[in-house]
Amino acid sequence: MILGALEAGGTKMVCAIGNENGEITEQISIPTVTPEETLPKLLTFFKGKGIEALGIGCFGPIDLNRDSPTYGYITTTPKTAWQNCDIVGTFREELKVPVGFDTDVNGSALGEHTWGIGKGLNSCIYITIGTGIGVGVIADGKLLHGMLHPEGGHILLRKLPEDTFAGGCPFHENCFEGLAAGPAIEKRWGKKAIELAEDMKVWEMEADYIAQALVDYTCILSPQRIILGGGVMHQKQLLPMVRNRFKQLLNGYLQTKELKDLDTFIVAQSLDDKQGIMGALKLGMMELEMEEKE
Repeated sequence: MILGALEAGGTKMVCAIGNENGEITEQISIPTVTPEETLPKLLTFFKGKGIEALGIGCFGPIDLNRDSPTYGYITTTPKTAWQNCDIVGTFREELKVPVGFDTDVNGSALGEHTWGIGKGLNSCIYITIGTGIGVGVIADGKLLHGMLHPEGGHILLRKLPEDTFAGGCPFHENCFEGLAAGPAIEKRWGKKAIELAEDMKVWEMEADYIAQALVDYTCILSPQRIILGGGVMHQKQLLPMVRNRFKQLLNGYLQTKELKDLDTFIVAQSLDDKQGIMGALKLGMMELEMEEKE
Protein backbone atom coordinates (compact mmCIF):
# COMPACT_ATOMS: atom_id res chain seq x y z
CA MET A 1 0.00 0.00 0.00
CA ILE A 2 1.36 3.42 -0.97
CA LEU A 3 0.24 6.21 1.36
CA GLY A 4 0.84 9.93 1.49
CA ALA A 5 1.33 11.80 4.75
CA LEU A 6 1.29 15.50 5.55
CA GLU A 7 2.25 16.93 8.93
CA ALA A 8 0.99 20.48 8.50
CA GLY A 9 2.68 22.73 11.03
CA GLY A 10 2.62 26.45 11.52
CA THR A 11 6.29 26.78 10.54
CA LYS A 12 6.82 23.92 8.11
CA MET A 13 4.92 21.27 6.20
CA VAL A 14 6.43 17.79 6.28
CA CYS A 15 5.38 15.62 3.33
CA ALA A 16 6.12 11.91 3.10
CA ILE A 17 5.41 8.75 1.16
CA GLY A 18 5.15 5.54 3.15
CA ASN A 19 3.26 2.32 3.64
CA GLU A 20 0.87 0.57 6.00
CA ASN A 21 3.75 -0.54 8.21
CA GLY A 22 4.71 3.04 9.04
CA GLU A 23 7.83 2.86 6.86
CA ILE A 24 8.73 6.17 5.20
CA THR A 25 10.38 5.95 1.79
CA GLU A 26 10.51 9.64 0.86
CA GLN A 27 10.20 12.84 2.88
CA ILE A 28 10.60 16.58 2.32
CA SER A 29 9.92 19.77 4.29
CA ILE A 30 8.30 22.88 2.82
CA PRO A 31 8.02 26.23 4.68
CA THR A 32 4.51 27.23 5.75
CA VAL A 33 3.81 30.58 4.10
CA THR A 34 0.35 31.28 2.63
CA PRO A 35 -2.08 28.72 1.18
CA GLU A 36 -1.62 30.28 -2.26
CA GLU A 37 2.13 29.73 -2.11
CA THR A 38 2.36 26.56 -0.04
CA LEU A 39 -0.48 24.31 -1.25
CA PRO A 40 0.71 24.04 -4.89
CA LYS A 41 4.13 22.88 -3.68
CA LEU A 42 2.53 20.23 -1.48
CA LEU A 43 0.34 19.01 -4.32
CA THR A 44 3.33 18.81 -6.67
CA PHE A 45 5.10 16.53 -4.22
CA PHE A 46 2.20 14.07 -3.96
CA LYS A 47 1.12 13.99 -7.60
CA GLY A 48 2.38 11.10 -9.66
CA LYS A 49 3.45 9.04 -6.63
CA GLY A 50 0.59 6.55 -6.92
CA ILE A 51 -0.72 7.14 -3.42
CA GLU A 52 -3.94 5.35 -2.49
CA ALA A 53 -4.82 7.73 0.35
CA LEU A 54 -3.47 10.80 2.13
CA GLY A 55 -3.43 11.51 5.85
CA ILE A 56 -3.14 15.06 7.21
CA GLY A 57 -2.21 15.98 10.77
CA CYS A 58 -2.81 19.72 10.88
CA PHE A 59 -2.30 22.74 13.11
CA GLY A 60 -5.59 24.12 14.33
CA PRO A 61 -8.18 24.79 15.34
CA ILE A 62 -9.75 22.63 12.64
CA ASP A 63 -13.27 21.39 11.89
CA LEU A 64 -13.50 17.60 12.41
CA ASN A 65 -17.30 17.34 12.33
CA ARG A 66 -18.13 15.36 9.20
CA ASP A 67 -21.66 16.77 9.21
CA SER A 68 -20.40 20.35 9.15
CA PRO A 69 -20.28 22.37 5.91
CA THR A 70 -16.74 23.36 6.88
CA TYR A 71 -15.46 19.86 7.65
CA GLY A 72 -11.79 19.66 6.72
CA TYR A 73 -11.20 23.39 7.12
CA ILE A 74 -8.60 25.17 9.19
CA THR A 75 -10.79 27.58 11.13
CA THR A 76 -9.84 30.31 13.64
CA THR A 77 -6.08 29.88 13.54
CA PRO A 78 -3.86 32.83 14.57
CA LYS A 79 -2.14 32.31 11.19
CA THR A 80 -4.65 34.60 9.50
CA ALA A 81 -3.74 33.64 5.92
CA TRP A 82 -4.90 30.07 6.69
CA GLN A 83 -8.21 30.96 8.31
CA ASN A 84 -11.14 29.18 6.60
CA CYS A 85 -8.78 27.21 4.36
CA ASP A 86 -10.43 24.06 2.94
CA ILE A 87 -7.30 21.95 3.18
CA VAL A 88 -9.03 18.56 2.93
CA GLY A 89 -11.20 19.62 -0.01
CA THR A 90 -8.20 20.93 -1.89
CA PHE A 91 -6.30 17.65 -1.66
CA ARG A 92 -9.37 15.52 -2.39
CA GLU A 93 -10.14 17.47 -5.53
CA GLU A 94 -6.58 17.51 -6.85
CA LEU A 95 -5.41 14.01 -5.88
CA LYS A 96 -8.71 12.08 -6.18
CA VAL A 97 -7.93 9.90 -3.13
CA PRO A 98 -9.43 9.53 0.36
CA VAL A 99 -8.04 12.11 2.80
CA GLY A 100 -7.84 11.40 6.53
CA PHE A 101 -7.73 14.47 8.74
CA ASP A 102 -7.03 15.31 12.37
CA THR A 103 -4.94 17.63 14.51
CA ASP A 104 -1.16 17.38 14.30
CA VAL A 105 -0.92 16.31 17.94
CA ASN A 106 -3.66 13.70 17.53
CA GLY A 107 -1.60 12.42 14.61
CA SER A 108 1.39 12.10 16.92
CA ALA A 109 -0.72 10.28 19.51
CA LEU A 110 -1.90 7.91 16.79
CA GLY A 111 1.66 7.32 15.59
CA GLU A 112 2.84 6.38 19.07
CA HIS A 113 -0.25 4.24 19.68
CA THR A 114 0.16 2.36 16.40
CA TRP A 115 3.93 1.89 16.20
CA GLY A 116 5.51 3.38 19.30
CA ILE A 117 5.50 3.28 23.06
CA GLY A 118 1.71 3.51 23.24
CA LYS A 119 1.19 0.33 21.19
CA GLY A 120 -1.11 -2.20 22.84
CA LEU A 121 -2.55 0.27 25.34
CA ASN A 122 -6.24 1.05 25.59
CA SER A 123 -5.59 4.64 26.64
CA CYS A 124 -2.64 7.01 26.44
CA ILE A 125 -1.89 10.70 26.05
CA TYR A 126 0.68 12.34 23.80
CA ILE A 127 1.78 15.87 24.71
CA THR A 128 4.03 18.04 22.58
CA ILE A 129 5.84 20.86 24.40
CA GLY A 130 7.59 23.13 21.95
CA THR A 131 6.59 26.28 20.09
CA GLY A 132 3.13 25.57 21.48
CA ILE A 133 1.63 22.86 23.64
CA GLY A 134 -0.79 20.33 22.24
CA VAL A 135 -2.42 17.21 23.64
CA GLY A 136 -3.62 14.16 21.73
CA VAL A 137 -5.70 11.55 23.55
CA ILE A 138 -6.31 7.87 22.84
CA ALA A 139 -9.37 6.68 24.81
CA ASP A 140 -10.90 3.22 24.45
CA GLY A 141 -8.38 2.58 21.69
CA LYS A 142 -9.54 5.53 19.57
CA LEU A 143 -8.66 9.18 19.13
CA LEU A 144 -10.75 11.34 21.43
CA HIS A 145 -13.01 13.96 19.87
CA GLY A 146 -15.95 15.91 21.17
CA MET A 147 -17.46 19.22 20.12
CA LEU A 148 -14.04 19.97 18.58
CA HIS A 149 -10.80 18.28 19.61
CA PRO A 150 -8.77 18.36 22.83
CA GLU A 151 -7.15 21.74 23.52
CA GLY A 152 -5.09 20.55 26.47
CA GLY A 153 -2.47 23.24 26.02
CA HIS A 154 -4.94 25.75 27.42
CA ILE A 155 -5.89 24.20 30.74
CA LEU A 156 -5.40 26.71 33.54
CA LEU A 157 -2.60 26.14 36.05
CA ARG A 158 -1.68 27.49 39.47
CA LYS A 159 1.00 30.09 38.86
CA LEU A 160 4.04 29.81 41.11
CA PRO A 161 4.47 32.74 43.56
CA GLU A 162 8.00 33.48 42.32
CA ASP A 163 6.94 33.57 38.66
CA THR A 164 6.49 37.21 37.63
CA PHE A 165 6.06 36.42 33.93
CA ALA A 166 2.73 37.71 32.62
CA GLY A 167 2.17 34.64 30.43
CA GLY A 168 2.58 34.16 26.71
CA CYS A 169 -0.98 33.33 25.66
CA PRO A 170 -3.17 36.15 24.31
CA PHE A 171 -6.27 34.46 25.74
CA HIS A 172 -5.19 33.29 29.22
CA GLU A 173 -2.59 34.64 31.63
CA ASN A 174 -2.00 31.29 33.33
CA CYS A 175 -2.64 28.49 30.83
CA PHE A 176 -0.21 25.60 30.31
CA GLU A 177 0.98 26.83 26.90
CA GLY A 178 1.32 30.43 28.03
CA LEU A 179 3.45 29.44 31.02
CA ALA A 180 5.49 26.49 29.75
CA ALA A 181 5.86 26.45 25.94
CA GLY A 182 9.23 27.27 24.40
CA PRO A 183 8.40 30.93 23.66
CA ALA A 184 7.25 31.39 27.28
CA ILE A 185 10.59 30.09 28.55
CA GLU A 186 12.48 32.46 26.24
CA LYS A 187 10.36 35.50 27.15
CA ARG A 188 10.49 34.79 30.89
CA TRP A 189 14.26 34.24 31.11
CA GLY A 190 15.50 36.27 28.14
CA LYS A 191 17.25 33.30 26.51
CA LYS A 192 16.28 30.27 24.46
CA ALA A 193 15.77 27.02 26.35
CA ILE A 194 18.90 25.47 24.86
CA GLU A 195 20.98 28.30 26.39
CA LEU A 196 19.46 27.69 29.84
CA ALA A 197 20.28 24.00 30.15
CA GLU A 198 22.47 24.44 33.24
CA ASP A 199 20.12 26.78 35.10
CA MET A 200 18.19 24.50 37.43
CA LYS A 201 15.72 27.14 38.60
CA VAL A 202 14.45 27.36 35.01
CA TRP A 203 13.77 23.63 34.87
CA GLU A 204 12.36 23.37 38.37
CA MET A 205 9.69 25.88 37.34
CA GLU A 206 9.11 24.15 34.01
CA ALA A 207 8.83 20.75 35.71
CA ASP A 208 6.27 22.12 38.15
CA TYR A 209 4.02 23.47 35.40
CA ILE A 210 4.27 20.28 33.35
CA ALA A 211 3.62 18.12 36.41
CA GLN A 212 0.56 20.18 37.35
CA ALA A 213 -0.89 19.55 33.90
CA LEU A 214 -0.08 15.84 34.03
CA VAL A 215 -1.85 15.45 37.37
CA ASP A 216 -4.95 17.08 35.86
CA TYR A 217 -4.84 14.86 32.77
CA THR A 218 -4.28 11.77 34.91
CA CYS A 219 -7.25 12.49 37.17
CA ILE A 220 -9.60 13.37 34.32
CA LEU A 221 -8.58 10.97 31.52
CA SER A 222 -7.09 8.08 33.51
CA PRO A 223 -4.46 7.16 30.89
CA GLN A 224 -2.28 4.08 31.07
CA ARG A 225 0.71 6.10 29.87
CA ILE A 226 1.67 9.73 29.20
CA ILE A 227 4.10 10.36 26.35
CA LEU A 228 6.02 13.64 26.17
CA GLY A 229 7.53 15.08 23.00
CA GLY A 230 8.43 18.42 21.43
CA GLY A 231 11.56 20.55 21.47
CA VAL A 232 11.43 21.52 25.15
CA MET A 233 11.52 17.85 26.14
CA HIS A 234 14.91 17.51 24.43
CA GLN A 235 16.31 18.85 27.71
CA LYS A 236 17.50 15.55 29.19
CA GLN A 237 17.30 16.75 32.80
CA LEU A 238 13.62 17.63 32.54
CA LEU A 239 11.85 14.26 32.39
CA PRO A 240 13.12 12.96 35.78
CA MET A 241 12.24 16.31 37.35
CA VAL A 242 8.70 16.10 35.95
CA ARG A 243 8.25 12.60 37.37
CA ASN A 244 9.45 13.68 40.81
CA ARG A 245 7.20 16.73 40.93
CA PHE A 246 4.23 14.74 39.60
CA LYS A 247 4.67 12.26 42.46
CA GLN A 248 4.74 15.10 44.99
CA LEU A 249 1.64 16.79 43.58
CA LEU A 250 -0.42 13.62 43.22
CA ASN A 251 0.56 12.85 46.83
CA GLY A 252 -0.42 9.18 46.77
CA TYR A 253 -4.06 9.86 45.91
CA LEU A 254 -4.23 7.25 43.13
CA GLN A 255 -2.88 3.74 43.62
CA THR A 256 -2.63 1.78 40.37
CA LYS A 257 -0.06 -0.58 38.89
CA GLU A 258 0.76 2.04 36.25
CA LEU A 259 1.56 4.69 38.84
CA LYS A 260 3.84 2.40 40.83
CA ASP A 261 6.57 2.96 38.21
CA LEU A 262 6.61 6.53 36.93
CA ASP A 263 9.56 5.68 34.66
CA THR A 264 7.12 3.70 32.53
CA PHE A 265 4.06 5.90 33.11
CA ILE A 266 5.58 9.27 32.10
CA VAL A 267 7.84 8.59 29.15
CA ALA A 268 9.56 10.29 26.22
CA GLN A 269 8.39 9.91 22.63
CA SER A 270 9.80 6.77 21.05
CA LEU A 271 9.77 7.31 17.27
CA ASP A 272 12.70 9.72 16.80
CA ASP A 273 10.38 12.70 16.32
CA LYS A 274 8.63 10.93 13.40
CA GLN A 275 5.49 10.13 15.38
CA GLY A 276 3.54 12.93 13.67
CA ILE A 277 4.29 11.94 10.09
CA MET A 278 3.82 8.25 10.92
CA GLY A 279 0.49 9.07 12.50
CA ALA A 280 -0.51 10.88 9.31
CA LEU A 281 0.19 7.67 7.37
CA LYS A 282 -2.19 5.89 9.72
CA LEU A 283 -4.85 8.60 9.25
CA GLY A 284 -4.69 8.02 5.50
CA MET A 285 -4.95 4.26 5.92
CA MET A 286 -7.94 4.59 8.26
CA GLU A 287 -9.77 6.86 5.82
CA LEU A 288 -9.15 4.44 2.95
CA GLU A 289 -10.44 1.52 5.01
CA MET A 290 -13.54 3.48 6.02
CA GLU A 291 -14.38 4.44 2.44
CA GLU A 292 -13.88 0.86 1.23
CA LYS A 293 -16.47 -0.33 3.76
CA GLU A 294 -19.09 2.16 2.60
